[in-house]
Amino acid sequence: MSPRTDADELTERPRVPLSRRRVLRAAVRLADRDGLESLTMRRLAQEVGVEAMSLYHHVANKEAVLDGVVEVVLDEIMTAVREAEAPPPERDWRAALRARILAARDVLLRHRWAPGLLGARTTMNPVVIAYYDQVVGLLRAGGFSFDLAHRALHVLGSRALGFAQELFQPGEAQPADAATAEQMADRFPNLAGMLADAVHDDPDGTLGFCDDQFEFEFALDLILEGLERRRAAGA
Repeated sequence: MSPRTDADELTERPRVPLSRRRVLRAAVRLADRDGLESLTMRRLAQEVGVEAMSLYHHVANKEAVLDGVVEVVLDEIMTAVREAEAPPPERDWRAALRARILAARDVLLRHRWAPGLLGARTTMNPVVIAYYDQVVGLLRAGGFSFDLAHRALHVLGSRALGFAQELFQPGEAQPADAATAEQMADRFPNLAGMLADAVHDDPDGTLGFCDDQFEFEFALDLILEGLERRRAAGA
């Protein structure tokens, strides 16, 4: 009898059954590695080692996959905020909310494609509703009225989930030549001077064109300080 080889053992090893969770985890892994644009049904099938038609037993179509990967990321966010070290909101609501938001941002920094996808979905995921419900609960525990908590959510916007929405993505446009750049600087001198002075040198903490860690935290702290003044004035 010939000795058993590693290849024999691999052949006999039972395959992990395909499931919706396994498909979605593979989709997240593919998007993390190759970008969201790489996430096709064919590529996803290759990622899990099956024929594309096998996927449809677990996800109806690509839109269902996109909804599913949002769900996976949101579940990671919910786990992260539960584990974040923070004081009780009754003692320091600002520190509690800040820790929660930065924990959510840490998750998004692992999945940099996720903010754009979150902003593009046309249906509200129940996990997003649960997340914001907890934010309102935190604010209420910190002394906010429902009316001020409502206004706080509007002011925070997407920052409550850990990212700042961009008005545009200049990186998607063709770079201007020197002559065009000079004309733009002459036409918009204040913006040109500001941009020449601005420095974005934190690639590990950046989610978008102007959404780096320093600027995110700077804006977040301004918002929290302003909300605390309003809360204290109305107490």
